[in-house]
Amino acid sequence: MKSLDIAEVAQQAGVPASTLRFYEEKGLIASIGRRGMRRVFDAGVLERLALIALGRAAGFSLDDIAQMFAPQGEPRIDRQMLAAKADELDRTIRKLSAMRDGLRHAAACPAPSHMECQTFRRIVKAASSGAIGERKNRAHVKVA
Repeated sequence: MKSLDIAEVAQQAGVPASTLRFYEEKGLIASIGRRGMRRVFDAGVLERLALIALGRAAGFSLDDIAQMFAPQGEPRIDRQMLAAKADELDRTIRKLSAMRDGLRHAAACPAPSHMECQTFRRIVKAASSGAIGERKNRAHVKVA
């Protein structure tokens, strides 16, 4: 069984040693011992780190990722969780695409003032209603 010290793992995985220590503290990876003062890991940790990186890139939290590993360390990925994340990404893509299209229109709009442009006014109205982007803690104020 090939082992790598923390510096080798950090270099090969492209993450700082502090991240490896944090992942170990969270239970995402486990060292197999020490070589002097350095933690030592089984070479299989690189594959696990790649799975963690993939999960992070997809937007999963470290707690979500931790649930995707069985107690012995093999992947145990919840397919429903993956489908829900894909649906969430679809919603984000739609919102970002609408925002991009609005910005492109505003940048190229021939109207003398953006507020004279009906398309821009629709974009502003959509943004104020929360249809574009996310609005948290929306206050509903009644005006008399």
